[in-house]
Amino acid sequence: MMEGPSRIALIEDDEDLRVSTAQWLTVAGFAVDAFAAAAPALAAIGAEYPGVVITDVRMPQISGIELFQTLRDRDADLPVILTTGHGDVTMAVDALRAGAWDFITKPFDPEALTAAATRAATARALALDNRRLRALTDQADTSALVGQSAAIRHLRGIIPVLAQSDIDLFIEGETGTGKALLARTIHRAGTRGRHRFLTIACAALPEPLVDELFAATGGASLTAAPRGTVLLDDIDLASDSLQARLIPVLEDRVLRPVGGRFPIPLDIRVIATANETGTQIPTTMAPALFYRLAAMRLRLPPLRERREDIPLLFAHLTQQTADRLRVPVPPITASVRERLLRHDWPGNVRELAHFAARFVQGLEENTAPAQPALSLGNRVDAFERDAIVEAFIAAGGDAGAAMQRLCLPRKTFYYKIARHGIDLDALRQSARATGKRG
Repeated sequence: MMEGPSRIALIEDDEDLRVSTAQWLTVAGFAVDAFAAAAPALAAIGAEYPGVVITDVRMPQISGIELFQTLRDRDADLPVILTTGHGDVTMAVDALRAGAWDFITKPFDPEALTAAATRAATARALALDNRRLRALTDQADTSALVGQSAAIRHLRGIIPVLAQSDIDLFIEGETGTGKALLARTIHRAGTRGRHRFLTIACAALPEPLVDELFAATGGASLTAAPRGTVLLDDIDLASDSLQARLIPVLEDRVLRPVGGRFPIPLDIRVIATANETGTQIPTTMAPALFYRLAAMRLRLPPLRERREDIPLLFAHLTQQTADRLRVPVPPITASVRERLLRHDWPGNVRELAHFAARFVQGLEENTAPAQPALSLGNRVDAFERDAIVEAFIAAGGDAGAAMQRLCLPRKTFYYKIARHGIDLDALRQSARATGKRG
C-alpha cells in the first residue's frame, strides 16, 4: 500500500472553485495537485499516478471527457471523478459506462466529493499494490503478502531491496505464515530469480541425504543451485551434525567434499526459515550458524496479529481456488463470517487456505454455493462492516477503544460508520446487554 496521504489531481478552470475545493480536500487529508487546465494535468499524470483524478467536464481546449478518455488509455485502473453541471449529466453517465469512477453534479456537497475520493483512493492504492506485487513475483503465489497491515506493507516495500541484495536472510514465523513463499518471492524478484531455487527440508533430512547435500555433484547438492538461492527450511529443527557441517560452508562459501582434491566455490544466496521463538537466538540453533545466516532478520506475523488482513486474504484465497476449479465464488454465510471474525487461526495462512478451499467447494457447514456470487468488493465491504461491529461491541460501546482495536484514526472510523450505515447507539445497547468489555 502507498504510504502517506493519498494524492488527488484536481483539474478545474474556475480559480475560486479550484482553490476552495483544493483547500477542502487538503483539510480532509489528501495531497492535492491542482491544475487550471487539462494539458498541464496530462503532462503530470502518468500511468503509475498514485492517486485519483477529479476533473470538471466543461473546460476550454481539452474537455474533462477528453481528459478522461486519454487517461483511461494510459491506465484503465486510474479512477477519474467528473464534476459537472446538470446540463452535462447525460454526458457524464456515458463516461461512467465507459469506465469513469463517478460523477458529482455542481454545486456539489464537499463531503460527498470527499467520500467519493476516499473510496476511489482506496481502490487505487489496492490496484497499484497488486500491480507491484504481480510484477515482483512473476506470477508466484503471493498469499503470504496479501493484506493492508503495517507489517505486511513493510515486507512488500522492502522486497525490491532484498531481492537485489546478496545478503543471507533469516525468516521467522509460526507454522503456516508463508515463510517459504516469502523466500521464493524474494528469489524471483531479483537477478538470481533466473536460476534455481533449491529447498532443503532441514527437519526431515536423514544422515544419508546430509552427505548428498555436501557432495561434489547431484541434484540435492549445494552445488546444484549455481547463482541461485538455497532455502534452508526449518533450520532450527536441523540436526546438530547438519548445523555443524553448514557453518564452515556458509562462512567461506566453499564446499570441501569428502575425498575431493579441490574445494568447490559456491555462488549461492542462502535464506533460512525458522519457527518464531521470541528469543534472540533459537535455543535449538548453534549460535555460530545463526549469526552467519541472520545478516537480515525478518518476521512474518501470525494472522491473529493482523486480523484486518483476514477479509482480503480470504477473498484472495477463495478467488484462487475458484479460478483453479473454474467455479464461481459462493456468497459468504453468517457461519463463515463468524468463523473469520472469531477464530484465532493457529495454522495461519495455510489453515485459512484450507478453509477457503472447503468453502468454495461447498464442504463447510451452512455454505450456500447455489446463491448468486458476490463481487470481491461486496465481500470485503461485508467483512469490514462486521469487523467494525465486532470491535465496537468488544470495546463495550467505547468508540475510542474500538478505534484502537481497529488501528483506525477517528476521522476514518466515523467515515466507515457512515458508509456502512452502522447504528452506534443500538450497538451500545447490545454491548451493555451482553456485558462485553475490551
